[in-house]
Amino acid sequence: MTYSDTEWQAMGRARELALLGPRGINPQVGAVVLSPSGDVLAEGWHRGAGNPHAEIEALARLSPAEARGATMVVTLEPCNHTGRTGPCAVALIEAGVARVVYAVTDPAEPSAGGADRLRAHGIDVEGGVRADEVTETLESWLTVVRLGRPFVTVKWAQSLDGRAAADDGSSRWITGSDARADVHRRRAEADAIVVGTGTVLADDPALTARLANGELAPSQPLPVVIGTRPVPRDAALRSHPRGVLESRTHDLRGVLDELRERGVQSVFVEGGPTLASSFIREGLTDRVLAYVAPVLIGGTKTAIGDIGVETMSQARRLALTDVQRLGDDLLLVAEPIPTRPDERTH
Repeated sequence: MTYSDTEWQAMGRARELALLGPRGINPQVGAVVLSPSGDVLAEGWHRGAGNPHAEIEALARLSPAEARGATMVVTLEPCNHTGRTGPCAVALIEAGVARVVYAVTDPAEPSAGGADRLRAHGIDVEGGVRADEVTETLESWLTVVRLGRPFVTVKWAQSLDGRAAADDGSSRWITGSDARADVHRRRAEADAIVVGTGTVLADDPALTARLANGELAPSQPLPVVIGTRPVPRDAALRSHPRGVLESRTHDLRGVLDELRERGVQSVFVEGGPTLASSFIREGLTDRVLAYVAPVLIGGTKTAIGDIGVETMSQARRLALTDVQRLGDDLLLVAEPIPTRPDERTH
């Protein structure tokens, strides 16, 4: 891999620009155009479906003379297909850019192949620059492309002995304020938050993301309720700023398909042991967040129920990717270990 320090720095800036764009069906992409001497000539980012892609927005800020011989630094391989907009690879060829540096190869079948097309027209192309950092930014979108469904995070809070509630059903609060604040931060980062009707009827949750001062966070997840029972008219969810989506089904894959069509890339499952176990049992979990409090409860209300494991050889193996101390509590972050190539999520 050959790239300059200037191109490395420009890719970092392109990643920052990408995050200015909205999350949705299309990826967040940023671009920086460099002159042959390494000066920044223009910047751009994708502003949502139907808008010019990041490369095109950046090129639009240049004169034809400035574009010729320039270097395009972009977080995702330039697309090679015609959708609502034309192929970025063709636009770069026609603009006369001399070099294209990108981070992540486009895995989407209709749009992939831009790098090869650029090389075929004599443009110098370098891929994989700061790929790990940009992949992290695109993680949920990449999952949508590769699996055909949103990235699913399953969260629960439990006692040290693995209970989610006391036998009378009470569960507030197992964890402390620091852990709850972390949950609200992660809610704000998700596109949708999913619970079952049992949780709605038992706890009447608001499912909003709130700041430390109690105010609503600027970004709110779409609340989704799965189950055949209706959400009561006076439920707290009815006042959610995003409204509420009721999925009158237990077909989890169908729910995820519907959410994908709505542009949802990331789903935060926060619906109690029954729903959490169902997502795990059906192999629809990409990340687990287990908030563990130093308290013993005992009893029968376990954090996870039947996940289809009858013997140890069927145990769901996870890779522990992070451990955080949150006040008196611990957060364990883990991801399933793929057992076959087609089970890999990212």
